[in-house]
Amino acid sequence: MITSTDLLHLQRCIELAKAALEAGDEPFGSLLVSTDGKVLAEDHNHVAGGDHTQHPEFALARWAAQHMTPEERSGATVYTSGEHCPMCAAAHGWVGLGRIVYASSSEQLAQWLHEMGVAAPRVRNLAIHEVIRDTAVDGPVPELADQVRLLHRQFHTR
Repeated sequence: MITSTDLLHLQRCIELAKAALEAGDEPFGSLLVSTDGKVLAEDHNHVAGGDHTQHPEFALARWAAQHMTPEERSGATVYTSGEHCPMCAAAHGWVGLGRIVYASSSEQLAQWLHEMGVAAPRVRNLAIHEVIRDTAVDGPVPELADQVRLLHRQFHTR
């Protein structure tokens, strides 16, 4: 269930995605939030230089592994503008992070890219639960997904 607090964090993710877009990068943004609601870290995509592993969710998983205990990680929530890709979902699972909340799904992104005539990425879109199990996942959020769609449209129609 999506709460008003979740919506605030997701809105910040969309702001980070917009910052990525303004920096010439793909529009994705993410937050890592502790059990008590404190934002511990945030990031956006850094793939424009050619390293397509520089996703914010992957960076947050690495940060969590270095700075949090296993117990802290399991209670944390990752908020993101777009559903984790398989690489990021695996990183999330390997470091034992808790809940995932996303504004737009991988399925939505694939549909948007198809509608814009953008070739499908080399890595298949998989739902988070196809990569990791025993993780609470909430999303997409329709009222926010439209904002994410507009950012992707801006990126791909430059």
